[in-house]
Amino acid sequence: MTTKPRIHETAEVSSAADIGDGTSIWHQCQVREEARIGENCVLSKGVYVDAGVVLGDNVKIQNYVSVYHGVTIDDGVFCGPHCVFTNDKRPRAVNPDGSLKAADDWELSRTHVKTGASIGANAVIVCGVTVGSWAMIGAGAVVTRDVPDHGLVWGNPARLRGFVCHCGGRLRKRVEDAEAVEKEKHAAAAEHKTVFLTCQTCGARIEIDYADWERTT
Repeated sequence: MTTKPRIHETAEVSSAADIGDGTSIWHQCQVREEARIGENCVLSKGVYVDAGVVLGDNVKIQNYVSVYHGVTIDDGVFCGPHCVFTNDKRPRAVNPDGSLKAADDWELSRTHVKTGASIGANAVIVCGVTVGSWAMIGAGAVVTRDVPDHGLVWGNPARLRGFVCHCGGRLRKRVEDAEAVEKEKHAAAAEHKTVFLTCQTCGARIEIDYADWERTT
């Protein structure tokens, strides 16, 4: 059984946008032409979805988030209130001759947020980056470079501080694995390796790219 999208009477949704079944678009949202929004998404009060933006299924976007042209958000992503996406690395209102910039007078930089990632309140995602699957961006972070799968970042600029599980719990090396760390370091220098980390909350073991893990040690 499918449920038609729920669109609040104060929302402005283009007839040229594609809205999936079960999606809720709340007070004072704006969804522009050619936007594609998946099934069972939640767009909270004041959300702006620009032309051509793509949202997957089960995406939750909190109050007053603007998702600009050039941003793609995969399934199951959480965007906290007032987080910011950009799409121009060298923004100007006017050209060097003082004329107002038109649509063809700037270069679009694309941003990709992968499945299950979470972006904290007031975080800034600078255009041109990829946020990996199940990554977590801390509140107020300024993300200027790619974030690996399961990566935990915060700060300005945001730095990789560790890794998180699908459930959100911190991933760490098990104590009994400590003796293997030095061996893994030497082996990783010779070939591509991964490391298994254990969730401190649910006990799951997650495979992480070794080079990414080493950045936090």
